Amino acid sequence: MASVEIVAEHERILREIESTDANCIGPTLRSVYDGQEHGLFMEKLDGRIRNHDRDIEKMCNHHFQGFVDSITELLKVRAEAQKLKSQVTDTNQRLQDDGKGLVSCMDDLRRCRLQQRNIATTIDRLTHCLPVLEMYSKLQEQMRLKRYYPALRTLEQLEQTCLPRAGQYRFCSIMAENIPRVRTLIKDTAMSQLRDFLESIRKHSNKIGETAMKQVSAAGDSTAHVQRAAVGRRLRKEAGLGAATEVDGHGSSPVTEQDSGILDVEDDEDDEVPGAQELVDFSPVYCCLHIYTVLGAREEFENYYRKQRRKQARLVLQPHSNMHETLDGYRRFFNQIIGFFVVEDHILHTTQGLVNRAYVEELWELALSKTIAALRTHSVRNTHTHTHTHCNTHTHSEDYRQFSSQFPFQDPDLDKLPFPKKLPFSEFVPKVYCQLKEFIYACLKYSEDLHLSSTEVDDMIRKSTNLLLTRTLSHCLQYAIKKKNVGLAELVQLILNTTHLEASCVYLEGFISNITDVPPDTANTTKLYGTSTFKDARHAAEEEIYTNLNAKIDQFLQLADYDWTAAQGGGAPSDYLSDLIAFLCSTFSVFTHLPGKVAQTACMSACKHLASSLLRLLLQPDVRQVSLGAMQQFNNDVKECERFARTDPVPGFQGDTLLLAFSDLRQLLDLFIQWDWSTYLADYGRPTCRYLRVSPHTALVLLEKMKDTSRKGTMFAQFRKNERDKQKLIDTVVKQLRNLISAHQT
Repeated sequence: MASVEIVAEHERILREIESTDANCIGPTLRSVYDGQEHGLFMEKLDGRIRNHDRDIEKMCNHHFQGFVDSITELLKVRAEAQKLKSQVTDTNQRLQDDGKGLVSCMDDLRRCRLQQRNIATTIDRLTHCLPVLEMYSKLQEQMRLKRYYPALRTLEQLEQTCLPRAGQYRFCSIMAENIPRVRTLIKDTAMSQLRDFLESIRKHSNKIGETAMKQVSAAGDSTAHVQRAAVGRRLRKEAGLGAATEVDGHGSSPVTEQDSGILDVEDDEDDEVPGAQELVDFSPVYCCLHIYTVLGAREEFENYYRKQRRKQARLVLQPHSNMHETLDGYRRFFNQIIGFFVVEDHILHTTQGLVNRAYVEELWELALSKTIAALRTHSVRNTHTHTHTHCNTHTHSEDYRQFSSQFPFQDPDLDKLPFPKKLPFSEFVPKVYCQLKEFIYACLKYSEDLHLSSTEVDDMIRKSTNLLLTRTLSHCLQYAIKKKNVGLAELVQLILNTTHLEASCVYLEGFISNITDVPPDTANTTKLYGTSTFKDARHAAEEEIYTNLNAKIDQFLQLADYDWTAAQGGGAPSDYLSDLIAFLCSTFSVFTHLPGKVAQTACMSACKHLASSLLRLLLQPDVRQVSLGAMQQFNNDVKECERFARTDPVPGFQGDTLLLAFSDLRQLLDLFIQWDWSTYLADYGRPTCRYLRVSPHTALVLLEKMKDTSRKGTMFAQFRKNERDKQKLIDTVVKQLRNLISAHQT
C-alpha cells in the first residue's frame, strides 16, 4: 500500500514539474529530497525523459520532409530575387539619368518663382513705403515754410494711415519716434506765436481803443443799431472770410451783424479809420487754436489764453500813478480798456468758443470794478459805491435738486420758500465738495490693485485726502485771501463758503467709511483735517477783512482836509467822513450774512481803528496849531461817528458797547470844548473821574497846539475881555499837566 502511494506521489511531482515554471520547482524538488525514495524518483524521472525524447523524435520525423521542401523553395526564390534586384537597380539608374534634366529645370523654376515672389513683395512694400517717404518729405517742406497747421494734418495722416501700412522698417521706427517731437515742436512754436500775439495786442490796446473812439466820433448822430450793423461789415472786411472759414468751415462769421460789438462807421475810402485787424495780426491766435484743437488740447489752449488775457486785463486796469495829473493820462487809461475789449469782441465773433459771452461779461465786471476803484482813488472827493456781494445763488427747482444732490445742505426753512430760492453759499462750495469726493473715488480706484485690506485702504484714502486739504486746498484758499486787491465782498463770500464746507466734513468722513466699509469709530482711524483747514482759512479771511477794512478807512482819512486855524466850525460833518460812514453802512449791511461774532468783531475793530486814527490825526506833529473852530468841526465829525455807532450797524451789541470805541475821543473833546480843567485836575486818578480816559500827555500836546493859537489872537474870541487872565489860566493848566506827567513817571 505504501508503494502505491509513493508511486502516486512521484507521478504528481512529475506532473507538477512539467506544468510549473522552472523558477518555481525548488519547493517541489525539496519535497523529493526530503523523502526517503529519491532514488526511485530519479528512475521515474529518467523514464519520463525517455518518453519525451521519443515524442520529440516522432514529431521531427513527421515534419522533416516539409522542412526540406521549404529550404528547397527558398533556394529557388533566392535566384529569382537576385535577378529582380538587378532589374530594379538598372531601372533606377535609367530613371536617375533621365530625371537629372527635369530636376535641373525644376530648380530653375523654383528659383524663378522665388524671384517673382520677392519682386512682388518688394513692389508691394515699395507701394506702401513711397507714400510714407513722400508724406514725410511733404511734412519737412511744410515745416520749412512754417505752415504748421497743414503740417499737423500731414503728421496725423502719416501717423494714422501711412506708417501702419508701411510695416516694421527702421526708417519707419525713426519717423514714428520723431512724430511726438515734431508735434511738440509745432505746439511750442504755435504757443510762441500766440505769446507774440498777446504781446502785440497788449502794445496796441491803446491804439485800438483810440481808433474805436475815433470811430464813435465819426459816427456822428448815427443810432446804436447802425453802429452795430456797420461793425459786422467792418469785422468781415478786417478779419477776412478766410479767418472765419478756418474756424467754422464757412465763408462768413457765425454771428449776425447785430451781434457784433465793435464800433465802426460806414466805409469811406478817402478817410477810413483802421480797425483791429489792420492794427493787429490775428492769424497766430487762429492758427494756435486750430493746432491745439487737432492735438486734443483745445481746453488747455482756451484756459491759457483766458488766463493770460485776464492778467493783461489786470495790467490794463492798473492805472499809472500819475494818471490823474493830466487829461491824457485818463484818455490813455480808457483807450487801453476799450482796446482790450475791442480785441476780445473780435476774438469772440471770429472764433467758436475760445471766449464766450460769460467770459467777456466777467472781464467787463472786473473792468467796471477796477475802473470805479481807480477813479475813486484818484478823485478829490472819494464817493464810495459798494456792490453787494453775490453770496446767494438764485435757483429754480431743477437747479435746487442738483445742488441738493451735489452738496449735503439741509435747511427746512429754505425748503418751505417758493422758487426761486437763494442759497447761502456760492457754486464754489458744491464744486469743492464734488472735487473732494472725486479725489476720494480716485484714491479708492487706485487702491484696487494694491491688495490692501479695508482698513489700509481707508487709512490711505484719509491720509491722501488730508494732504489734499492741508497742502493744495489750504494753499489755494490762502492765496485767494492774500491776493492783491481782494475785495471785502470776496472775503465775506469766502467766509460763508468755508463755514458750509467745514460743516460738510462730517459727511466726507461718512462717505469714506461707506466706500471702504470701515466704521469711523474704528481704533486708530485717521481723522480728516477738513474742519481745521476750513476753520484756518476762515480765520485768515476774517483777519484779512479786519485788515482791509482798516486800510479802506485809512484811504478815506487821507482825504481829510481840516482847516486847523478856522475861527468857527461848520454845522455838518466833513464830506470825507460822510462818505466813510456811507461806506461802513453799506459794508456792514453785507456783513449780515457773516456769523455774528465775526461781524461784531469787524465792526468793533473798524470803529476802534477809526477812533484811534482820528486821534492821531488830531495829535500829529504836522498840525502845529488847533483853533476852537477846528475843534468844533472835529467834534461834529466825532458826533457823526457816534451817531453811526448808535444805529447798531451790526446786530448783537449790548447797549452802547460800540460807542465805547469813541469814548477816548469823546472825553478829550468834551474836556477842551467845555474847558472843564478844574474837574479834570481835581478828579484825576480817581476811578469815578469824568475824564478817566484822557491822559495828561495827550491833553498837554493838544493844549500846546491851542496855546500857540491863542498867542496869535485867533483863539478864544469869547474871552477877549480878559485876555491876560485867559493866557495865565492856560499857562497854569500846562504847568499842572506837566507836574501830573512827572509824578506819573516817577
